Amino acid sequence: MTTSPHPEGTRLDLIEAGILLFGQKGFSATSVRELAALAGANIAAIAYHFGGKEELRLACAEEFGRQMRDATDKAPVSPAPTASKARDELAAIIQAVLAFLLGARGPGGLVPFMLRELAENGPGIEVVYRTFADPMHRRLCTLWGHATGLDPESEAVRLAVFSLIGQMMYFRIGQPIVSRRMGWAGYGPAEIDQISGQITANLDAMLTAEKET
Repeated sequence: MTTSPHPEGTRLDLIEAGILLFGQKGFSATSVRELAALAGANIAAIAYHFGGKEELRLACAEEFGRQMRDATDKAPVSPAPTASKARDELAAIIQAVLAFLLGARGPGGLVPFMLRELAENGPGIEVVYRTFADPMHRRLCTLWGHATGLDPESEAVRLAVFSLIGQMMYFRIGQPIVSRRMGWAGYGPAEIDQISGQITANLDAMLTAEKET
């Protein structure tokens, strides 16, 4: 996958300000003055580091992709996985993604930022698709193919992988609803383990069903 360096200093401060404000208010409603003030920088710093507010928006999307790559890179990779190893790698990716999305050191404002980009059909969607979503989806489809013997680029496999991703994302987006219905104060390690176990069980059921058809 495409890699990008970890932003530092004022550049990082501005990206973090952009992620928060663009996610809360939207791109158009956020001024460069607000961005600079939150980052503790002068307004000229935005042009110096990024070229303008639009380029800062793209840098925020790149940061979403970078952090998601960092999380999924923690899962082991098998060069030529057997069906069993492919299943285990899929399960490890589920565990890594959920630990990031739901954990105390999770994505913070990145998810609201990305949801806002999706709602506004913003240019950050293309950045995330190119740098993370597409290569990660292809990786999961390839593993699914190894685990089931199916064509990894078939519509059925691509949709199955999207449904798996959707399960993980819901537990992040719907956290207040899930916690309330489950009687949880929030997501701690025990709750994340339960969620991970359930989605992994769903994965196994889906793979078994695919192999039996």
